[in-house]
Amino acid sequence: MRSILPEDWTLPAVDELNEAFFTSGRILLQSCAGCGTIQHPPEEICHRCQGTEFETRESSGRGTVYSYTVIHHPAHPKLAQSVPYAVVLVSLDDFPDVRITGNVLNRAFDGVSIGLPVRAVWEEIKTKNGAVYRLPQWEVVE
Repeated sequence: MRSILPEDWTLPAVDELNEAFFTSGRILLQSCAGCGTIQHPPEEICHRCQGTEFETRESSGRGTVYSYTVIHHPAHPKLAQSVPYAVVLVSLDDFPDVRITGNVLNRAFDGVSIGLPVRAVWEEIKTKNGAVYRLPQWEVVE
C-alpha cells in the first residue's frame, strides 16, 4: 500500500468531537439523539433540529467514489514525490449522504473513476508526542 502523505505531514486538529474518528481505526459518525440525523464532520449542534445530544454510529467503511480529482501540481514541496495522485470523495454505502475524503492507495490515479467500489483502510501516523492517528484512506474493492 503506497502512502501519499509524507512522514512529517501536518495532521488534522483533533479535539473532543473528532478524536474517536481519527484514533479508533473505524468510521465513527455523529448521530443526533433527537432526530437521528447523521452528520460528518461532527459538530456541537445538529444541522437539522439544532439538538445538542449525540450518539455514535459506526459505518461498515464501504462506499463508492462519488467524485475525485487528480492532483498533478504539488500544493506543497513535501508532496512533490507523490504527484500525480487522486483525492476521492467517498459516499458511504450504509450512510449515502455522508461523504469522506481520502486517497486511493491500491490503484494508480488513472484507474480511479466515479462509482468505483472502495473500502476504508487506515494509515497510522505517530505524532511527536507518541499519539497514534489513524487516517481513513481507501482501497479499491476487487
